[in-house]
Amino acid sequence: MILTPDDRLVLIRGQSSFLICARAGRKFPLMIETVDSEYVQGIYPDDIIAVSAPEGGELIPACYLLDLVRKYNQPLLVLPRGHPGSGRLRYVVSAGSKILLSCEIMRGTHPKQHLICSSAELAGLEISGENGSILIKNLPDAVKWEYLPYIPPETEQQL
Repeated sequence: MILTPDDRLVLIRGQSSFLICARAGRKFPLMIETVDSEYVQGIYPDDIIAVSAPEGGELIPACYLLDLVRKYNQPLLVLPRGHPGSGRLRYVVSAGSKILLSCEIMRGTHPKQHLICSSAELAGLEISGENGSILIKNLPDAVKWEYLPYIPPETEQQL
């Protein structure tokens, strides 16, 4: 499936989980922080920024998290394997040219940005960006997608 979202967010929703994604839209350095080191990953306009909610949850915080990375260059933090906080992460982020969804990795512990933790219902999806489009492979029939309308942050609404 090929989507042309322009600057819009794409919501991919299963029965109990979801993923939102968008094109990066610009080139920037993404800092990835681990316990032992710091990596710099180049992000390009067609790269994908994705936020996975393996147990579902509210959309707005996931949208904010995506925008923190995409618009404000928020670094990504990677926990060590077995970290007790991993299970409390409601949302996880990945960024890169291709992102594979897997239910076999622990949340927030994978420094390589080609993988993101997901629920079993979204596992196997592959999302990539190319020529201004988002390509989605292996989308199960029970999983739906839609473009999300722009939701200005509350502080922006108050200004």
